[in-house]
Amino acid sequence: MTDASMKPGARRLAQLLFCTIACATYAVALAGEEDTVSRFVSYYQKAYAEGRDLIPAPQKPLDISSIAEQLDLQTITPEGALSGSAFLASDGTIVKLAGAQGCLSTEEMEFAGLQTTCAMVSLAGITAMLGEAAAPAANAFPCHFLGQNAGSPTVRFAECFFVEDGETQSLSQVLISKGVAFAARDRAGRPVFPEYAQAETRAQKAKAGIWADAHFTHPYGERYRANPSMN
Repeated sequence: MTDASMKPGARRLAQLLFCTIACATYAVALAGEEDTVSRFVSYYQKAYAEGRDLIPAPQKPLDISSIAEQLDLQTITPEGALSGSAFLASDGTIVKLAGAQGCLSTEEMEFAGLQTTCAMVSLAGITAMLGEAAAPAANAFPCHFLGQNAGSPTVRFAECFFVEDGETQSLSQVLISKGVAFAARDRAGRPVFPEYAQAETRAQKAKAGIWADAHFTHPYGERYRANPSMN
């Protein structure tokens, strides 16, 4: 995809991704020379850039119905992206988006004119979106928590929201729609939120983000050959 052929929104995202990919790579290189929070973030980012997501799956089934039945929004301030679908909050907990799954492929690909990997596109994508989501409301946004894992650090599973152009947006769904994450699925392969799977299908058809490459598939961004018969 050339810069000239991009729609304005896609071009803006590509510019954000280009910057955040470079910044994330630089931050990983400087790991060990920063404060505790930065080292924590860099540790998770470095693992993710290598194709390892250090954030575990839920230990118990998540109460997805609570979003519709008992919505309880809590204000969260993000400190930094840890993976393609999780971030560190200012209270020291890890927030994992329940509806999205970042790409984990470390195969090289071209994105926005930059040689990178699918994992780095996801990491840069959530980094950019955290900034966009938090900026209008004093660097914070509301999240509804669906459950958490025991142990340290605490991992909380949530759906987070922000307002854009007067409309409430789901952070998970926006990441999926922009083609920088996939719709999360349970162990049986069913989408956690069916509407997010629909958003993923639309992103794939529109060749948005990662889907412009046409060689990545859900759930972890595994790369496949366009012609399986080829060696």
